[in-house]
Amino acid sequence: MIGNVGSPADATNIARVVALEAGIPRRVPAYTVNRNCASGIEAIAEAARLIVSGAAKVVVAGGAESMSRLPLLFSEEASSLFGGIARRKSLAERAALAVQFRPRHFAPVAAIEVGLTDPLCGLNMGETAEVLAKEWKVSREAQDEFALRSHRLANAARERLRAETVPVYVAPEFEEVVSEDVGPRAEQSIEALARLSPFFDRRYGTVTPGNSCGITDGAAACLVMAADRARELGYAPLGHVRAYATAGIEPERMGLGPAYATPLALDQAHLRFADVDLIEMNEAFAAQVIANEAAFASKRFAAEKLGRSSPIGEIRREILNVNGGAIALGHPVGATGARLVLALLYEMRRRGVKFGLVTLCVGGGQGAAMVLER
Repeated sequence: MIGNVGSPADATNIARVVALEAGIPRRVPAYTVNRNCASGIEAIAEAARLIVSGAAKVVVAGGAESMSRLPLLFSEEASSLFGGIARRKSLAERAALAVQFRPRHFAPVAAIEVGLTDPLCGLNMGETAEVLAKEWKVSREAQDEFALRSHRLANAARERLRAETVPVYVAPEFEEVVSEDVGPRAEQSIEALARLSPFFDRRYGTVTPGNSCGITDGAAACLVMAADRARELGYAPLGHVRAYATAGIEPERMGLGPAYATPLALDQAHLRFADVDLIEMNEAFAAQVIANEAAFASKRFAAEKLGRSSPIGEIRREILNVNGGAIALGHPVGATGARLVLALLYEMRRRGVKFGLVTLCVGGGQGAAMVLER
């Protein structure tokens, strides 16, 4: 079971292709999960549900995304002309349509730009981050400082990250090997970040390429099974899925998804926020993470938006994204949720802590949160 958002045209059920290429027997079924940015974690949650229901005994679950290979699209007008030419039988009819082409018809639209724009509110994901930056008064300086923190922590954690990284041989010759993430910048500085111009609101904005996540390729997977089955097979579990919850919010404020989903997951887990030892919150944008920090600690937000008498709790930076996040490591949307789960489990094991939280904002106006236990 694989989370994926931009399904490749030649592998629309990419989970099945992955399974067969990995040597999993053909008799074993596979399907693809799409919940935008939470697709990878949704696959793990769905695997846990299959195990609990008895519908499966062992599930390979994760996510994959190749954002660099998302296609370019033609406009509807150009597509109509191409289609008309293909349907005409005579050369004269085809030529009559061909002369209608204009330079504008050959200006492609990036599929990634279309996919990252919400069809209802009309904002792309960066523009939703600008909404939060303005509403929660998140300064440009605070965003850049958070971005620098992400790079510094990721660089400091390179040795630790190797435990959860698989070397990849690069196509088509398969001679070059990529053995570590290329996103973290050892030379990153607050001065360099400050020089970058706002990208999504060029006149009044504060969200830049430097304080946003990178557009990257990536994949992650794990084995999900019941504890007794793991013992039978000789595996020592990294951890247990204690609870999983999702929530819906306004698409234009999709970045606040963690603040809506986290209390639901904690309720399911019968835990308080203070019980959480480590947190992985996806860094789609620095503004989004900082806005969530404020929302988590806000009594007013809890009362007006969550219908709760007390705030979720204060996020302590010393337990948040301790090995860096997507601003440094990138956000291959279908894979990120699975990567965060694995990253958190490895760090929980290193530190010997009991409870961890993974949470993400989700394009389209959702949030996802999973409580993990060791």
